[in-house]
Amino acid sequence: MDHVFHRYPNATLPMIDRGEGVYVYDTDGKQYLDACGGAAVSCLGHSDAQVKQAIVDQLDRIPFAHTAFYTSEAAEALADRLTAVAPGNLDRVYFVSGGSEATETALKLARQYFVEKGEPDRQNVIARRQSYHGNTLGALAAGGNQWRRAQFEPLLFETHHISPCYEYRDRRVDETSEAYGLRVADELDAKIVELGAETVMAFIAEPVVGATAGAVPPTEGYFKRIRAICDHHGVLLILDEVMCGSGRTGTLYACEQDGIAPDLLTMAKGLGAGYQPIGAVLVGAHMYDAICSGSGFFQHGHTYMAHPAACAASLAVLDAIDERDLLANVTARGAELRLALNDRFGQHPHVGDIRGRGLFLGVEIVADRETQDPFDSAMAVPARIKAEAMSRGLMVYPMGGTIDGSRGAHVLLAPPYIIDSAHIPVIVDRLAGAIDVATCR
Repeated sequence: MDHVFHRYPNATLPMIDRGEGVYVYDTDGKQYLDACGGAAVSCLGHSDAQVKQAIVDQLDRIPFAHTAFYTSEAAEALADRLTAVAPGNLDRVYFVSGGSEATETALKLARQYFVEKGEPDRQNVIARRQSYHGNTLGALAAGGNQWRRAQFEPLLFETHHISPCYEYRDRRVDETSEAYGLRVADELDAKIVELGAETVMAFIAEPVVGATAGAVPPTEGYFKRIRAICDHHGVLLILDEVMCGSGRTGTLYACEQDGIAPDLLTMAKGLGAGYQPIGAVLVGAHMYDAICSGSGFFQHGHTYMAHPAACAASLAVLDAIDERDLLANVTARGAELRLALNDRFGQHPHVGDIRGRGLFLGVEIVADRETQDPFDSAMAVPARIKAEAMSRGLMVYPMGGTIDGSRGAHVLLAPPYIIDSAHIPVIVDRLAGAIDVATCR
C-alpha cells in the first residue's frame, strides 16, 4: 500500500475509516472533529443518509450519460433549482466536476462571449493579489498567490493583479473602513484604463477570500463599486464562490450579502458537500443569448460534466439545507463561534485578527499582536498548528503566505452546517491548545 502519489509524498497520513456527522474516524479508532470540512467541502458532515440514498437511486437508473448525447432529469432539476434563487440575471448553469474546471470554463466563456460580440481584442483578465481560483493552468494564471504560481510561471498566460480588499493589513490609520474599500476598488478602474478598456474582458474575485488569506470579507460598499466600474467599462464580473458559496457564509450565494450580481458565478465544494465531485458556472442570460445567436456552440467541454449522480447528490444537498433550515444554523452557530473565538483569542499575543462570515472564519497568526509582524516562515507555524490540532482530534485548515504568498499565517475554520452549540467550545479549546504549542519559539 505505497503506490499512491500523495500531495506531500514524505508525509505519513492517518488512514481514514469512516465518518459520522461532524466526526471522522481513522483505522486506529481515533476521532477527529471536522472543523474545516476538508477544504470547506463537507457542509453536511459525513454519511448523510438522505444524500447517499439520492446517489444510489440515480445509480440504479443510470450512472453516466455523456452530454453530447443526452441531458438528465437530475441536471435539469439542479439547474432550475440554482437559477430560481440566483441573483441578477444568472439564468443558465454549466456543470463541471470541481472548482478549477469552473474557473477554466468561466474564463473561456468570457473570451468566447466577446469574440461572438465582435470584440476580439478583449483578452486581458484582472484579478487580485492573494487570490486563489484553482490549480489548473488557466485558473492558476488568474489567481494571485505567488507561492502557488512561482514554478509554473512560464506556463501561465499573462494576467494583471490589483490589491486585495484586506482591511486588517492595508487600511491606513486615517481612513474609514468604507473609504479604504473604495480606494482599493478604484485600483480596478485605474488598471482597466491603463490596459485600455477595449482589451479587458473580465475581473475575477472571491466575495470572501478563502484559502490564501483566511476568510477575508470585503468592506461595506467595495463590491458595489467594483460592479459599477465593470459596468462602466463593459468588463465582465466573475465571482468565485467555490469556497465561500453554497450557504457557507449564511446565504446560498455569498454575493447576496454585498447586494450585487455578477455576470458569471462559479460554485463547487459545498455544492456537492463531498458526496460527489461537482462544480458549476452560473451564466448571465445576456451571455447565453450571445452564444445562441452567434456560433450556437460553446467551444469547451469535459467528459464528466453534468454527471447525473453528481447532480442528484447536489440536489439532495440543497434539499437538506432547505428542509433542515441549515442556513439559519450557519448564521446562528457562526455568530456563536465568532464570539467564542473573540473571547479566547481577542487578546492573545499571537492572534492578530479574527474575521469572516457565517461558518467561514479566519484566525490570523502573528508573532507580535501590536506590530502585526508575522512569524519567520522557517518556523512552519501552519504545519505545526495542523499537526498539533490533529493530535488533539481536531481538523482545521492552516495556511502560510497570508500576507504576500510567503509571509504570514492563518487558520481557516469551515465546520459543517450541522454543528450545534456543544461543538463550539470543543473546537475553540482544541484550537487554542494547538496555537499555544505551535507558536512557542
